[in-house]
Amino acid sequence: MSEPLPKLEATRESLSEVHHSVDTTSQQALWRKIFAFFGPAYLVSVGYMDPGNWATDLAGGSKYGYSLIWVLMMSNLIALLLQVLSARLGIVRSRDLAQANRETYRPGINFILYLLAEIAIAACDLAEVLGMAIGIQLLTGLPLIAGVVLTVADTFIIFGLQRLGMRRLEAFIISLIGIIGASFLYELLLAHPSGMAMAGGLVPRIADSGALYITIGIIGATVMPHNLYLHSALVQTRKITRDEKGIRQALRLNFADSAIALNLAFLVNMAILVLAAAVFFRVGRTQIASIQDAYRLLSPLLGNKLAPLLFAIALIASGQSSTVTGTLAGQIVMEGYLHLRINPWLRRLITRLLAVIPAVLVIAIAGPSKVTSLIVFSQVLLSIQLGFAMIPLIHFVSNRKMMGPYAIRTWVKILSWTVVFILVVLNLSMVWEGISGYFQSGGSILVRLVIVAAASGFLVLLGITLIYPLVGRVRPEQARIHPEKIRLGTLTVPHYKRIAIALDFSLNDEKLIANAVTQGGPDTRYVLIHIVESVSAQLLGTESDDEESRSDQQQLDTYIRLLAERNYQATAVLGYRKRAKEIVRIVRQQQADLLVVGGHGHTGIKDWLYGETVNFVRHYVHIPVLIVN
Repeated sequence: MSEPLPKLEATRESLSEVHHSVDTTSQQALWRKIFAFFGPAYLVSVGYMDPGNWATDLAGGSKYGYSLIWVLMMSNLIALLLQVLSARLGIVRSRDLAQANRETYRPGINFILYLLAEIAIAACDLAEVLGMAIGIQLLTGLPLIAGVVLTVADTFIIFGLQRLGMRRLEAFIISLIGIIGASFLYELLLAHPSGMAMAGGLVPRIADSGALYITIGIIGATVMPHNLYLHSALVQTRKITRDEKGIRQALRLNFADSAIALNLAFLVNMAILVLAAAVFFRVGRTQIASIQDAYRLLSPLLGNKLAPLLFAIALIASGQSSTVTGTLAGQIVMEGYLHLRINPWLRRLITRLLAVIPAVLVIAIAGPSKVTSLIVFSQVLLSIQLGFAMIPLIHFVSNRKMMGPYAIRTWVKILSWTVVFILVVLNLSMVWEGISGYFQSGGSILVRLVIVAAASGFLVLLGITLIYPLVGRVRPEQARIHPEKIRLGTLTVPHYKRIAIALDFSLNDEKLIANAVTQGGPDTRYVLIHIVESVSAQLLGTESDDEESRSDQQQLDTYIRLLAERNYQATAVLGYRKRAKEIVRIVRQQQADLLVVGGHGHTGIKDWLYGETVNFVRHYVHIPVLIVN
């Protein structure tokens, strides 16, 4: 007899707008069911072939030849292990990593982990912004700063795609992956890399401190911390049968999805590094300082004008596809850690601006030549933060109380903790080397103290992240959106004594007044509001005495007379200038306890043209608002 499934508490759904939007339970044919599961890992995989990977792979291949292929292989295996664990958390517990952290760690620790996750997303987005800007510059000749600013526009492209549905978004991403893969396959055929040298690159070795720096950059570019948050949420877009057979089938198919998608990403990364080794390292061009240098040298070294063009197109495709992961990961992190949900386009715009500002500053101050170095640094920054995502994840999927029979096996735990140990030691080695070098070269005492404090804080937080889940108590109530027991209590039906009605003198007024009187009683007084928006009213306000003001007052007087004939008490108030602000002012002045207002029903650009009266008013009046469409 199988063990019972872990009990699931009600949660705030991860990526609620697409949660369970792909139904795998209705698929009868096996191939259809498999196809329904495939997709989330491809969205994750684009983060493994973004411009950050390009910069680190080009740097590694041009300076150290094929010798760092083993780093790519190791990074890919680590990424596969961690993404499978991330998917397991999402499938079994219906939690993303941010939600699970919120349940486990104390608020102060959680907030620090949230800030680190946001920094990781901003660092990733920085690489995407710079990569796309470089691609635009190479294709069009636009200045790099103009290209950076232009990348802000892709914020709105992404949300247009999301509105088409999850499957179409996944199809768009897969098509971009196809463009990247085809471009590099063509360039590799021209480069004729050495098979023996590639095989030799699988032997682990680090030549010097520069190779260590690039190694950590490659790991950070491949094993991205924000992708662990992302995958644990994306698997929840699939609706599965929540019994033992359904969950185990979902785990198997998501493993296959991850293995295929991440191995494709590995082949793309290896193609970039091998291309750099075969084209640049082989002829002694070991100091490729930027992606632009690689682009300019491809044509003369390969003797083909199409190669650099495909290189630039693939770079833009890489940046555009990767920007999706940053958008979704940012939403997941903010909602999971803070239970804060803002408009997705605003969330994306904030993330993009956090990347655009440092990019513009670096280009303006240091010049375009430092852009690739900034991309590599952003990937090293990602790697340093890996421990704060990996350690909680392994704790969660190892916990038999949380995961039931789906907790990972002992050998997987040993392998996972070994990976954490290797990556943390590599990062600490690089950080120690950097600190030692700075201290030996002198420097101010204040800067030294700041460095020591930051390093100490890093180690303390790492220790807390490691130990706290072993001694702390999981607080599932933190994730609940509904209480366990709902009680209605005594239902007191409100009695409205003063109901305000915002009229626009259209055919809708009758409907508004009819809805208002159904909310009132015999002693209710109705306040009829209309805002005069003529040019004279805009300039003179209450002192306006133009034809429109007099006509509007007559219309209100007529409504008062008609209501009096039906035994309803009513008064009228004209407002001037700003429609929404005047309605709020009059409602407060008249001490109304209910407002009835019409909803215009238009969206998008019409909101900008005509204004959003209802949206503004409902935020600034502290009484019930009845919206009549």
